[in-house]
Parts: sequence; C-alpha cells; structure tokens
Amino acid sequence: MNWPETLSAAATLFLVMDPLGNVPIFNSILSNMDPRRRARVVARELVFALVILLGFLLAGTAVMKFLGLSQSSLSIAGGLLLFIISLRMIFPAKAGEPGDPDEAEDPFIVPLAVPLVAGPSTIALLMLHSSSRPELLHEWIVALLMAWAASTVLLVGSPKVMALIGHRGSRALERLMGMILVILSTQMLLNGIRGFVLSLGAGA
Repeated sequence: MNWPETLSAAATLFLVMDPLGNVPIFNSILSNMDPRRRARVVARELVFALVILLGFLLAGTAVMKFLGLSQSSLSIAGGLLLFIISLRMIFPAKAGEPGDPDEAEDPFIVPLAVPLVAGPSTIALLMLHSSSRPELLHEWIVALLMAWAASTVLLVGSPKVMALIGHRGSRALERLMGMILVILSTQMLLNGIRGFVLSLGAGA
C-alpha cells in the first residue's frame, strides 16, 4: 500500500466532494425533518453516493475503452470541471439563482447523493485514477473510502457543524478549499495538454 499517494488522492477527493460547502445545503434541505429521520435520510443518500462512485471507479477503464476516450481528454475534461467547481466555491451563486437545489421533503438520490456528493468532477477524477494507473486500484478504493468517511462525518453532523462554525465560517472554509482546487485543476489541465501534445508527436 502506497500510503503517501493514497492519502494524497483521499485529500483531493475530499476537496472535490466539498463536504463543507454541502453542509449548509444539506442543513437547508433537511431542516424540516426530525433528527432521527434526518440521520436516516443522510445515511441513505451517502450510501447511494458511495455505490455510484465505486461503480465508476471500478468500471472507469472499461467505460473509457467503450467510449473511445483517451487519458489526455479525460484529464483535460476533469481539469475544466474542477476549475469550474472551484470557481463556484470561491464565488458562490446567490440564493435562488438557477442551479441551486430545490428543497425537498424527502430527497431520493437527487440532489443529495447526485450531484452534491457524487458530482461529475468527482466521477471524472475517479475514472482518471482508475484508467491511468489500474495497478493501484486498491489504493484508489481506500482513498475513496477515506474521503467518503470524512465527508460522512461532516454531513451527518451538519447541524452541529453549522452551529460550531456558522455560515460565515463555512463560506470561508469553502473558499479556501476552492483556491486549493484551482491549483489542482490547473495541474490536471496541464497534464492533459502535455499528454495530448506528446500523443501528437508520437503519431507523427
């Protein structure tokens, strides 16, 4: 087990999942539920998200081969998605703008599991990991479980987290995570561009 790489991947996935940014959203959507029912709903949605993410991680290479995707294209697409997500974290949309999740009495899969936890950027990152270095699949699974467990702790305890740090603290931490993601997305984008240029040279 390559622990430094596993921990690095887990930290990146944790940032991409953005649990601190999702805490106020979860809290808002589930605010009318009693605590016991709320805990059940959050646990159910997080399990759905984990199953979806594991599915894409395990089937990443097969999906890429079936669709005829290259490593560089997935890296560029993942970098762009991460960059957009990070910008939204740094410059959040105002409440009520299009794209904000609607409140639901008992949300099922959407929007809590997908796209708040198992979002497109997280899926793209997992597919990139599994297809670029399939020999480290066990490390990627452990990294996903670690990131998911840390996100679960924050999201299940979202009322206590909000009471502790407040909306301002949550927004400040989310923007800090967004700034880190900007750097990661830029590096992923550069890696994809470099891979694409090298493939052109090899094909010439």
